[in-house]
Amino acid sequence: MTRSSWLFASAFLLLAGCKPAAEPTAPASAPASPATSTTPAQLDAAAPATATAPQTATPSFDCTKSPSEFEQMVCNDPVLAALDRQLADTFAQALARASDKATLQASERGWIKGRDECWKADDKPACVREAYIERIVDLHIQQGLVVIPSAVEYRCDDNSKPFTATFYNDEPRAVVLTWGNDQAIVPAAVSASGARYAADGVAFWEHQGEARVDFYGNKLVCKPAK
Repeated sequence: MTRSSWLFASAFLLLAGCKPAAEPTAPASAPASPATSTTPAQLDAAAPATATAPQTATPSFDCTKSPSEFEQMVCNDPVLAALDRQLADTFAQALARASDKATLQASERGWIKGRDECWKADDKPACVREAYIERIVDLHIQQGLVVIPSAVEYRCDDNSKPFTATFYNDEPRAVVLTWGNDQAIVPAAVSASGARYAADGVAFWEHQGEARVDFYGNKLVCKPAK
C-alpha cells in the first residue's frame, strides 16, 4: 500500500473508480480550466511545473500555537506555507458548496492525520507537498470548483486496461491518471524536457509524443490515441 492511498478515500467519490483501500485556487464562480482535452505539451508551455511561493508566505494557522512537527515544517517553508494557505481557501469554498458539510469536515480531519503520516517518508517535505497538492486537486474535483477537462486517451504496450490522463492546468498543476479502475492524483514535477508528473509510487513523463508511466510498479509506454 502506498502513502497516497489514504488520500483517496474521499477523493474519488465523484471519479469513476478508485485505488483499492485508498482515499486551492480557482474561484468557484469562475472556473479557470476549459472542459477540453489538454495535452502535456500544451501544459508544459502554458505554466511552470510548480508555483513560486513568496518568501513571506505564511500558513493559515498561528505558528506560535502549533506544536506539531509538520505544522512547524509548514511554518518554516514558504512553498508549504503558500500551499497551506491555498488549501484553507479552497476548503472554505468547498465547504460553502458542500451538501454534507459534516462529512467534508471529517474528511479534512482525516487528511490532516494522513499528512502527519509523512513522518514515515524518506523525504518528509516532499511527502507533505504532495499531500497538500493532492488534497487541493481532490477538493477542486469533488466540489466542482473547476471545470473538469476531458481525459486524454492513450494506447499502451500493455493495453489490457484502458489508460487515460486528465490534466489540470490550474495551480497547483496535477494530472489524474486512470488505469482500468485504479486512479491517482499526481503533482507536476520539474522536468528538463517534456511534461513530468511524480508522486510516491507513480510517475508520468511525456516527451515527443510518447508517455512513460510507472503506475505503482506497472511500467507502461503509451501514445495518445488517434
